[in-house]
Amino acid sequence: MISDQKRSSYTTAFVVIVFTFFFWGFVAASNGVLIPMFKKNFALTQFQSQLVDSAFYLAYFVGSLIYLIISTAFGDPLNKIGYKNGLIIGLIVSACGALLFVPAVDAVSYGLFLSGLFIIGLGFALLQIVANPFVINLGDPANGSSRLNLAGGINSLGTTIGPVLLAYALYGKVVPGKGEILGLGNLKVPYVGLAVVLVALAIIIAIVKMPFIKNEEKIEKGAGVFRYPQLTLGMLAIFIYVGTEVTIQSNLGALLQLPDIKGIDHTMVDKYISLYWGSLMIGRMSSSLNTFKLSSSAKAVLSIIVPYAVFGIILFFNKLRGADVHDMYIYAIWIALFIVVKYIGQEKPSKTLVLFGVAAMVFMIVGLCTHGDVALFSFISGGLFCSVMWPCIFNLAIAGLGKYTNQGSSLLIMMILGGAVIPPLQGKLADMPSIAGIHLSYVVPLAGFAFLAYYGFIVRRILQKQGIDYDANIGAGN
Repeated sequence: MISDQKRSSYTTAFVVIVFTFFFWGFVAASNGVLIPMFKKNFALTQFQSQLVDSAFYLAYFVGSLIYLIISTAFGDPLNKIGYKNGLIIGLIVSACGALLFVPAVDAVSYGLFLSGLFIIGLGFALLQIVANPFVINLGDPANGSSRLNLAGGINSLGTTIGPVLLAYALYGKVVPGKGEILGLGNLKVPYVGLAVVLVALAIIIAIVKMPFIKNEEKIEKGAGVFRYPQLTLGMLAIFIYVGTEVTIQSNLGALLQLPDIKGIDHTMVDKYISLYWGSLMIGRMSSSLNTFKLSSSAKAVLSIIVPYAVFGIILFFNKLRGADVHDMYIYAIWIALFIVVKYIGQEKPSKTLVLFGVAAMVFMIVGLCTHGDVALFSFISGGLFCSVMWPCIFNLAIAGLGKYTNQGSSLLIMMILGGAVIPPLQGKLADMPSIAGIHLSYVVPLAGFAFLAYYGFIVRRILQKQGIDYDANIGAGN
């Protein structure tokens, strides 16, 4: 156990670890800027361009699988090296992946870029495993969920400003009509800079005083965990959720080039990618209100103020790059509709999952049937409804698992693999204009949201039969 006095001395450690949340969000969202750039420079099909996400998210699956196998066979390796060293190793691994962008530029090799992203993802997979228990232990355990919500909000801030900062580093301020004057060589500075920052974080973590954490829980051997339908269906739900969340923005660069949507080149797509990831921050910050002791009236007022305050932050960072954000003001309507649906959901996991899934389906259909800003912002609003789906699915999937909870959690983390599989599937559909094309390819997230709504409905019945509370309140998502 950690004394209260020691806990209070870990504020610096908490701040440093929160920065790791920021950077894995920063990099994941920045992939949306890389995709159209690589597509242009390497003359890729839409399917081939989506391999950026495949490389990055496949690393999460591979890293989690390796960790699960080692933990099951030999015990938790982090207990031997220490969770602090686990953070340092994860940061160094990701820094090596970022540095691989230098030879990738020199060799003009798409394969090397993908390798770099895979290695970055491997390091982040280890950070994901380590950072959450660290945040919980850096203070009063009773407030652990509040610290996780704050860390998750910082992660979402990274996803929001990451695309804007990378686009600024690559293209400078927005100059309409400037055209695509920059090539792959401009990736060296931002990714070398990323590597330097990650190594600096590793050095700071090595110096800063942190608690020693051990995971005393053992991962159960055998296939007993698969007897629980809430978990097996939950694994599929996580797979589809992550894939749906990622594919909406990953194909956004190609969608924005359509004359009847925006007709812009890849140097100007970042503000819409930023808005998409910022939409997740809107939902998560709004849900984090549950972690504070607020009166019902104060919570009602803040549930309206907070989403629009976060929206203002998104507009501010895009304005800094010189982007014209006037066309984004109308998105306030979609935010208002989200607030209404969220209120009806009452923060109940199964109910929220059904309502958010159905609402997202409606907006995907609106996007498929319209053009211009209505279609664009309807697709982007998928981020609002994805925002708290992770904790909904996760909480429902591990409910009632008992001694299999640890194993079930590991299996769910592995299903981040969906981010590697579903975007290329949409990309393939986009490459087939006789069947769909890029606009109609958004039937893929429509199908994804349909399954997620179904899972929210069916898992309630499954848990009811097992006599399990399926309506525990949720917090902000990851």
